[in-house]
Amino acid sequence: MPQHRHVRLGGIDMHIAEQGEGPLVLLLHGFPESWYSWRHQIDALAAAGHHVVAPDQRGYGTTDRPDGVDQYSIFHLVGDVVALIRELGEEQAVVVGHDWGAVVAWHTALLRPEIVRGVVGISVPPQPRGPLPPLTVTKQRFGEGFYQNYFQEPGVAEAGLGADIRATLRLAYSAVRNPEPTEGFLGMFAEPETLPAWLTEEDLAVFVEQFTASGFTGGLNWYRNLDRDWELTAPWQDAPITPPSLYISGEKDVVRTFYAMDDAARAIVPNLRGIVDVPQCGHWTQQERPEAVTDALLEFLRGL
Repeated sequence: MPQHRHVRLGGIDMHIAEQGEGPLVLLLHGFPESWYSWRHQIDALAAAGHHVVAPDQRGYGTTDRPDGVDQYSIFHLVGDVVALIRELGEEQAVVVGHDWGAVVAWHTALLRPEIVRGVVGISVPPQPRGPLPPLTVTKQRFGEGFYQNYFQEPGVAEAGLGADIRATLRLAYSAVRNPEPTEGFLGMFAEPETLPAWLTEEDLAVFVEQFTASGFTGGLNWYRNLDRDWELTAPWQDAPITPPSLYISGEKDVVRTFYAMDDAARAIVPNLRGIVDVPQCGHWTQQERPEAVTDALLEFLRGL
């Protein structure tokens, strides 16, 4: 069982779940999730001889939630990872991320390759920096109602997502596609008849408790920095992500429809060790198919 504590990282207190001894492996969650999304991997990776640490990232769980939107830029998120590695007494770590956590993992490897022994992105592949701001691109491709654009106005998405937190998370995690989607995030989903097989009522209750305490603003503020992050990362235009890398994706993950592991993505990860397509798996990869994800991670770690 993981142990829980808070660590001080510069300006914030961060909650971490940790287990095991050995080389450091960080597990970074996505939206809307928490450290608990890695509950199936922590034991196995620790048993294989690793010091496994799964934080609640900035704005989530019982980690601090700074007020300013600009406190959630990619520099702040990568800075938290760098500070966490240092606070844990290490000089390097393998950084694994799912969804938004994958974005942070890829950027940590891009911006600070000397501290990344290896990087694993789950669901979201490495993304070359494009010629236009991301929110311009999503508006052009998917319309003003695309969820990432809908998230931009402070207070609007919070009201929708926070009205019934259990219903919000049940819709998001069940991920039953709405045949006639409406604007925003929840409009993408239809009401599920039951919870998905990978999610118990007890699991859902943990997430509901966490988001009842934290709210959604912290996580939404990550999206509100998408264009700012694009501006900040201009100096790394066309720069490669050089540490050993792995990409894992569910074959049914909707993210594949708007972020592709295509030739352009592959070109910026010259040390790509593999691509793992997980069959019969949607977006919540490490929760839906924990054995497949854990096996892929262990094989990657053994090869480092």
